[in-house]
Amino acid sequence: MNYISGLKSIVYRILVTESAMGRKAAGELVLTQMERDELVALTLRRKTAQALALRARIVLACADGHANKAVAARQRVTQQTVGKWRSRYIEHRLDGLLDAPRAGAPRTIDDARVDAVIAKTLESIPEGATHWSTRSMARQAGLSQTAISRIWRAFGLQPHRQETFKLSSDPLFARKVRDIVGLYLDPPLRAMVLCVDEKSQIQALDRTQPLLPLAPGIPERRTHDYERHGTTTLFAALDIATGAVIGDLHRRHRSSEFLQFLRTIEANVPQGLDIHLVMDNYGTHKTLSIRNWLVRHPRFHVHFTPTSASWLNQVERWFATLTQKYLRRGTHRSTRQLEQAIRHYIKINNDNPKPFVWTKTADDILTSIERFCLRTSNSRH
Repeated sequence: MNYISGLKSIVYRILVTESAMGRKAAGELVLTQMERDELVALTLRRKTAQALALRARIVLACADGHANKAVAARQRVTQQTVGKWRSRYIEHRLDGLLDAPRAGAPRTIDDARVDAVIAKTLESIPEGATHWSTRSMARQAGLSQTAISRIWRAFGLQPHRQETFKLSSDPLFARKVRDIVGLYLDPPLRAMVLCVDEKSQIQALDRTQPLLPLAPGIPERRTHDYERHGTTTLFAALDIATGAVIGDLHRRHRSSEFLQFLRTIEANVPQGLDIHLVMDNYGTHKTLSIRNWLVRHPRFHVHFTPTSASWLNQVERWFATLTQKYLRRGTHRSTRQLEQAIRHYIKINNDNPKPFVWTKTADDILTSIERFCLRTSNSRH
C-alpha cells in the first residue's frame, strides 16, 4: 500500500508540474498568411460576435507559440476552453470556430422557405411602405414575426436601417488623396500643416423654459422648442502636429472674412515656417482677392480636398467634437454669449491639445473605395 500511495503521489506531482508550466496541446497550430488575415479581421470587425472574436484571439495566440495556460490567463478563460478551440481549428480550420448544431426540436421551417424570405427581403418592397418590417414580412410569408426576426438576424439583414454615402466625382480624386494623406503621414520639414474650414450658421439657441437637471433615475430634460438669438461663423485651422486650433469668429461668411482669417493665421504662425493649408473647394476660398493674397505670401501652400470628400479634412472631426461636447446641449441667450463659449472651448482645447492620429495610407483609402464601387455597381438598385 505504501508503494502504491507513493506512486500516486509522484504521478500527481508530475501532472501539477506540467499544468504549472503551461503544457501545450499535442497538435501544432500553423497558420497561412490568408488564415491569419481572416482571424485578425474577425477580431477587429465591429459586427463580429464577441464569442467568435474571442475564439479567433485564442487561435492567433496559440499560433504565436504561447502555451494554453498563458493564453487562458490572457483571455480570461479556462485552459480547457483554449485546448478545445485549438484542436477544433487544427481539425476543421476556420469552420471549426463556428458553433456546432445543437440538439433540440426538429426544424419547422425548411431551407426553401428561408430562401424565399431572404429573396423577398432583398428584391422587393411591400405595398404602401419603403421597406419590410418583421410584421409585414411575417404576414406575406405566412410565418411568425419571431421566425422572420431570427432569419434576418442570422443573415445580417436590417431593412429598417439606412446609411448615407457620397462618392466624389473629382477627376483628380486619386492625386488629391495622395497629396493630402502624404501631408498627414509625412509632413514637410520646417512647415506647419493646417486643416482649414468654416463652421457656418452656428445658432445661439435658448430653450423656452428652464432645463430640468439630471437626477437619480431621471435624465436631464429640456423643452423641444427654442428661441433663436442670431448666428455666427467659426473659422478654424487645426494644426495636425499638435492638435492646437487657431480660430476666428465672424457674423458673416464671405471672402472678406476668410481673408481676415488668413491674416490671423499669418500672425500666429512663426516666421520661417511654411504653411500648408488643407481646405475644401468652397467659393470663398478661390476668389480673386484670396488668390492675389496667396501670391503675395509665398510661404502659403494650398492643398484642396477632392469635391464631396470633406472627410479628408481633419478639422471636420474637430468641428464634430465641438458640436457633440459643447454646442448641441448648450444654451445661449445671445450671439455674443455663444461666441464667448466657443472661444472658451478653443482655449480649453489649446491648453491641452491632442492631435488626431491618421492611420490610413492613400493606397488603403483608394482600395477601400474601389471595393465599395464594385459592390455598388453590382447592385440591382
